[in-house]
Amino acid sequence: MSDQKNVGFIGLGIMGMPMSKNLIKAGYSLTVYDLNQEAVKELESCGAIAAESPAEAAKGSSVVITMLPNSPHVKTVVLDESGVLEGAEPGTILIDMSSIAPLASQEISSICEEHEIPMIDAPVSGGEPKAVDGTLSIMAGGRKEIFDQVKEVLSHMGSTVVYCGEIGAGNTTKLANQVVVALNIAACAEAFTLAKASGVDPQMVYEAIREGLAGSTVMDAKVPMMIAGNEKPGFKIDLHVKDLANAIETGHEVGAPLPLTVQVMEMLEVLRSYGMGQADHSGLIRFYEKISGISIVDEGKNIHDGIK
Repeated sequence: MSDQKNVGFIGLGIMGMPMSKNLIKAGYSLTVYDLNQEAVKELESCGAIAAESPAEAAKGSSVVITMLPNSPHVKTVVLDESGVLEGAEPGTILIDMSSIAPLASQEISSICEEHEIPMIDAPVSGGEPKAVDGTLSIMAGGRKEIFDQVKEVLSHMGSTVVYCGEIGAGNTTKLANQVVVALNIAACAEAFTLAKASGVDPQMVYEAIREGLAGSTVMDAKVPMMIAGNEKPGFKIDLHVKDLANAIETGHEVGAPLPLTVQVMEMLEVLRSYGMGQADHSGLIRFYEKISGISIVDEGKNIHDGIK
């Protein structure tokens, strides 16, 4: 098999771009592919080699990483003509770091194994800031011996790399994560709208409760954005809707009721109908703004105008 420092990286979006840069900083030789040629050129300026197809990105790589929007994209990139399987040598390890349906991971892995290409599903949490810092939380599924071989590669993109079980376990863990995050953001939006409606400064409420039991990483990351009216996407509403749809579908398949998840997904769908799909998921505060007429945005810090 090729040198362990040779990595193919496919998918150079909000997350994939900084993740791939961190691998280059760590001394890995990257061959990259993306439909966005500007992103490819940016990575070339950092020392990466541009590939013309997923197959070319996989050729000569000991590890191929995919970071793509959803299950159909991963299937296309890995399984279709000029895909990863066409260029990868037997023994090449595929790490899919996309957030997709667990059953899709299992299906793709089964086909890859027929070609002697072991697969790990390793979705991430933390959004763009942690992707830039290399401090993502990475949750992995697959054969334990394969995970052990790639844990060092993963450690250059995340500060926490946890083995969760067989293939699909990584994405099941990520779906659980996305449910908690979505409900937490919605709870913050609801609570701080209550504070503002009651005449209490949301910033003061945030400072008062953030170190108590209600405090969370989500609160610290998203409430300041809500107060500032900052909707610059660290994680887009469109992507969170996709994740919650996968969670609900999986819940139906395994018999797990998700009534709160369904409710928050519908709230996000309302925001999408107002053209906010590309906004940060902290934009859930705009749902409450729309139905209550109350905005928690500090006008001294206002970055966006919200829903019209």
